[in-house]
Amino acid sequence: MQLELRHLEAVCRIAEAGSLGRAAARLGVSQPALSAQLKRIERAAGGELFVRGRHGVDPTPLGEFVLSRARRVLGEMDALAAGARAAAPHPTLRLGCILLVLVDGLIGRLEREMAGQETEIAVSVEHSVTTLGRMLGAGQYDAIVYGEVADHEVPLPEGVVARTLVPKEPFCVRMSAAHPLAGRDRIDLADLAGETWMTLVEDDDGGPEALVDACRRAGFTPTLRHRIADRKMHYDLIASGRAISMSQPTAPPAEGTVLRPLTGDPITGRIRLAWRPAALPVLHARLLYRAAALAYLDNVPNNSFHRTWWESRPELHPDLD
Repeated sequence: MQLELRHLEAVCRIAEAGSLGRAAARLGVSQPALSAQLKRIERAAGGELFVRGRHGVDPTPLGEFVLSRARRVLGEMDALAAGARAAAPHPTLRLGCILLVLVDGLIGRLEREMAGQETEIAVSVEHSVTTLGRMLGAGQYDAIVYGEVADHEVPLPEGVVARTLVPKEPFCVRMSAAHPLAGRDRIDLADLAGETWMTLVEDDDGGPEALVDACRRAGFTPTLRHRIADRKMHYDLIASGRAISMSQPTAPPAEGTVLRPLTGDPITGRIRLAWRPAALPVLHARLLYRAAALAYLDNVPNNSFHRTWWESRPELHPDLD
């Protein structure tokens, strides 16, 4: 087997994540599949690239060598892609996002806000904030929309401008409509001890750590079991009563489930926008911010508890002017 770009990407993601499990989630594959792929890569490279330790995996001397060359090759490929795009007569606005609720309406809002700009729009969804930042820095995205949970701050490449879209929103819980607590208007996190939680799809935005920390403060350690990116499958599992999940308060209703706020807002997040000024003119950056803000506001009425919370905090509202 010869090493290919996808193999180099996998090696770099494993090193960045520090574990096969986290790397598999960011690459969108199962851990057994990534482990099998790593074994094939190591056979092609001539030896072990990583050793397992108490806190994850660490590169071997051979792994360090392969990583240094892999990063160089991937960097050259990123530069090639960015250069080719810069030479194109009509470049497309390339926007990367994680799976936030506002993404569903973002394209429509962008098309309306940027009407007359003669700019094509391409929106892609990633399951890793780390990947979004790397691709933004490499010129593969012109802008990204992402979330940060609790005190976590996503590292951004040099030369990037960032602006906060929503400085604070309280996460709520989605559970089966038949759950014994579903009839409550608000739920204490401590009352969810013993529940099975859906593992978050994005594991590098501070969300998993914030959930575990909040649950520990409430007196228990959460059981994290399922990781499902497909929304319908996610909702169906919850509707069946097999799990509950953390959710944005703007999330739409789903048959067989309910959304309930948590007492005291123990877990909060924010939504941010970042872009490369060299790729995104000032006017386009303003229009993108406005479109994303309107897409968020479109979903505020989805849940009355959040609408009330939001309307009482005008200082959090995005600046549409």
